[in-house]
Amino acid sequence: MRIDILTLFPEMFAGPFGSSILKRAIDRGLLDMQLHNIRDYTHDRHHVVDDTPYGGGAGMVLKPEPVFEAVETVQALDDARAPVILLSPAGRLFTQAIAAELAQKPRLILIAGHYEGIDERLRAIIDDEISIGDYVLSGGELPAMVLTDTVARLLPGVLGSSESQVDESHSQGLLEYPHYTRPPEFRGMAVPPVLLSGNHAEIARWRRRESLKRTLAIRPELLDIAELSKTDRKTLIELKAEFDSGESGTD
Repeated sequence: MRIDILTLFPEMFAGPFGSSILKRAIDRGLLDMQLHNIRDYTHDRHHVVDDTPYGGGAGMVLKPEPVFEAVETVQALDDARAPVILLSPAGRLFTQAIAAELAQKPRLILIAGHYEGIDERLRAIIDDEISIGDYVLSGGELPAMVLTDTVARLLPGVLGSSESQVDESHSQGLLEYPHYTRPPEFRGMAVPPVLLSGNHAEIARWRRRESLKRTLAIRPELLDIAELSKTDRKTLIELKAEFDSGESGTD
């Protein structure tokens, strides 16, 4: 997959893209990341990319000319047209499902917005608008990093194990179950016996139950959209009864 990011601050991406999983994905050719400075597509001596809004108001607005030119130039780098995504607090809320949708695309173009907003005419070349949360950041650079990291993890071969992304929180609509490693006991806190039993069927049942329990306790709204079996629904009834009686400890 190729991801082109249009930004006013390309230097912000050096750390996240230069280490860990993203760096390995880039080094192995699984992900092609390209940064483009929007200022390079201006034609005045001061490389101005923003201006005051017509009608007055606070803040500055990203001008249409350099962004149009940047998108058109980047689109021409490949025969396959890339979806153009604006990172903005006004966009649809980013989810794991959207990440999976985007991971199927061969190319993406991300626009990291800045200032008060964009010139509305830029929407003529924007296919999608995505927000990573209901809050306001200084610019779209951090959201672009979040989206890129989330999508990259879903690309074949990026993670060491295909099971990693299946079991992660939100991948199946639920929060992930608790994890334990050595030692089996630490400061009086013991690993649940079922995890030491070697019984994989029992372990799978325990993990599913704990995933349901954690989701019910922390993010119950996710249960409204998660794919739940009859067994899951029965387990939730039992868990709700435990919560109501105050018996909600880990088995």
